[in-house]
Amino acid sequence: MPDWLRDSPQWLWWIGAALAFGIVEMTTLDLLFLMLALGALVAAIVAGTGLGLIWQVLLFAVASGLFVFALRPVALKYLRLEGKGGKIGMEGNIGQTATVLEAVSDRAGLVKLRGESWTARAELEGQTFAAGDLVTVVRIDGATAVVTASTPEDKPFDLDPPRD
Repeated sequence: MPDWLRDSPQWLWWIGAALAFGIVEMTTLDLLFLMLALGALVAAIVAGTGLGLIWQVLLFAVASGLFVFALRPVALKYLRLEGKGGKIGMEGNIGQTATVLEAVSDRAGLVKLRGESWTARAELEGQTFAAGDLVTVVRIDGATAVVTASTPEDKPFDLDPPRD
């Protein structure tokens, strides 16, 4: 090993480990490697005070363990929509109000749902909706929104608020 690498301060090695854990975290996004990076930063602070390598490794392990088992669950609860009961993806479209762009029948149509145009069809045979009608999404079949009549109190997601 080159002398400049061997003689570098130990805290610098811990900072390098924290950066490496941070890079891995960016690819996994599960907060595990972020907790290890925080543990490495604790070890870097300990190394900066001059404590030996055994203390550095011990405190890295303890701090990382605390972060993983105490901080990570709390962070996951607040960072993920599922932790708050929200639905994402196609499930999040079910129950949403959409605006009919092109007449919708039980075979074809087009609606504006959450700002995007979706192919749509009526849930019941023979049911039709004219352009401008409000409908409610009852399910998603592939890339098609299956819709039904909207109740009067439903408000469209994608209409601009009234201007005074």
